[in-house]
Amino acid sequence: MNIDINETQQRGLLYAIVSRALMKEADIEFLKLIKQDGIKEFFPNFLDWDVYKNSGDEKIIEEYLNIDFADISLLHLIPYETFYTRDDGMIDSGGENKALQFYDRFDFIVEKDKARVVSPDHIGVEFEFVHKLIEAQIEAQKADDKVGIKELMDLELEFLDQHLLKWAPIYLINVINEAQTPFYHDVALMGLEYLLSDFEYLKEKCKN
Repeated sequence: MNIDINETQQRGLLYAIVSRALMKEADIEFLKLIKQDGIKEFFPNFLDWDVYKNSGDEKIIEEYLNIDFADISLLHLIPYETFYTRDDGMIDSGGENKALQFYDRFDFIVEKDKARVVSPDHIGVEFEFVHKLIEAQIEAQKADDKVGIKELMDLELEFLDQHLLKWAPIYLINVINEAQTPFYHDVALMGLEYLLSDFEYLKEKCKN
């Protein structure tokens, strides 16, 4: 399987950005990150926002982004897989959680207090898990471990198919529609479009 390592690194970066943006409130360092070449292209509405152009980062974070983050992750929308996939709409944070069972296969530990989530099937955690799989894939590529590369890409595809794609598009579309700032609109649009395109990419690559 011939996979360009720069392409894989870019995949990992995009998953990491969406994960960070949806896991906890933005901070100064994160705003600096998204202004970099190769990333800022995914935040056109935010970077063109009059408030962004005329205010300091601290003011934007405190008066706009923190409020919007609370709305899309705590108050009005629910970013947990089991809320969307269980018949009773309950968030399952216990051992029966299918995402947690998937993580356990790879010793991926969710530090819920540090991540500030109530369940391991939070959208930010699930994006971070794919990011970790891609990081392992990068190491396999550096070692020219073709078997390892194939196995990891199969796992990435499996996780997207069995978990993220079953619910994340619904949540992200809701964020696109309800976000009060261009920042979270851009985050959700980026996450939605990339999730769908990466799934198609993995399906094509994993056929070979």
